[in-house]
Amino acid sequence: MSNLLIRNVRPNGGTPTDILIRNGKIEAIGQNLQAEGVAVEDGLGHIAIPGLVEAHTHLDKSVWGMPWHENAKVATLRERIDFEREKRLEIGIDPHRQSMRQAIQLAANGASHIRSHVDIDTTHGLALMEGIIETREALDGVIDIEIVAFPQSGLVTRPGTVELLDKALSNGAEVLGGIDPCGIDRDPKGHLDAVFGLAEKHGKPIDIHLHEAGELGAFSMEMMFERIRALGMHGKVAISHAFALGAPDYLRVAGLIEQIAELDVRIVTTGSPSSTVPSIMRLKDAGVKVAAGCDGIRDTWGPWGQPDMMDRARILGMKNGLRRDVDLEHALYVCSTGGADVMDIAGYGLDVGCDADFTLLAGETLAHAVVEVAPRPLVVKRGRVIARNGVAEVAIP
Repeated sequence: MSNLLIRNVRPNGGTPTDILIRNGKIEAIGQNLQAEGVAVEDGLGHIAIPGLVEAHTHLDKSVWGMPWHENAKVATLRERIDFEREKRLEIGIDPHRQSMRQAIQLAANGASHIRSHVDIDTTHGLALMEGIIETREALDGVIDIEIVAFPQSGLVTRPGTVELLDKALSNGAEVLGGIDPCGIDRDPKGHLDAVFGLAEKHGKPIDIHLHEAGELGAFSMEMMFERIRALGMHGKVAISHAFALGAPDYLRVAGLIEQIAELDVRIVTTGSPSSTVPSIMRLKDAGVKVAAGCDGIRDTWGPWGQPDMMDRARILGMKNGLRRDVDLEHALYVCSTGGADVMDIAGYGLDVGCDADFTLLAGETLAHAVVEVAPRPLVVKRGRVIARNGVAEVAIP
């Protein structure tokens, strides 16, 4: 943690001011601040916002920086899962090296926090998670990484996975994942009983991948709602993707959103261009906490994605049909403060007393910054400059 004075920045696009940081926290915000012996940076009038939050990615999967991976066939979800599990070592996806590459790029692009789902399965045990833990330790002071123990290959269908998840939660994973109780495990009761039982045992929150669309996804959601009520887990469950909330049946979706708001279920969207997705504006109106993530970044699933939450804000804006400046600002909110709300990040913000985790943006206004494709002029983590003009101070392996 460091002491730093940044002059001439515009918090959230407002009036130019200075930000004084001491011991990694914001001590003062005001014009013409003085601090003898403290390093000074000129913000050049750029917009300052709290750190961007990558709330849904897979640091153990990316082939970023490796030779081009050719996707040669059309595959179902199950086939993509199986191919990745059985071929990732043969392809050479080292979880530590590849997660370092992706995490450093996210930090250089203004992210201060990551929630990463990491595969836990009977083929690799906890080895993939151990690689991400190594990265987390190596990047302490650059970016914070939260690990979700993720049973991508299934629970009920792969005996031994529950025991591995139990061990993962005792050895560094902060969150328990789940996936498509019907579509992957074909046993929603068994899957959800296992997930909620482990979460209750360890006192951990849950973040479940739910690709199931339409009525099937609604059914799985309602089974989750039953367990949240029974266990008193209000505010402790996130649903990632939540494609069922993009269904055309307006009243059916309204009923789900009402329960989501009542139970403080958090929604994490990627704004997937190829799927039905939740309306971030409809969820905003209902008071639901919503975050966003880039999901897979150039992996065996597909060639798309950038390790950049401003790029994701643009995708959210396009997918949700946003045009008004105030709505584009909300897309940015989802990719920053919304992520902090979903992840319950303490000390987050751009106020006196908050952790000095923030990024500068190029643009006249917040809406302009969302649509403008430009590197981040400066990124600060715990009061220390960790990137300039899109280039991280720490070397990418």
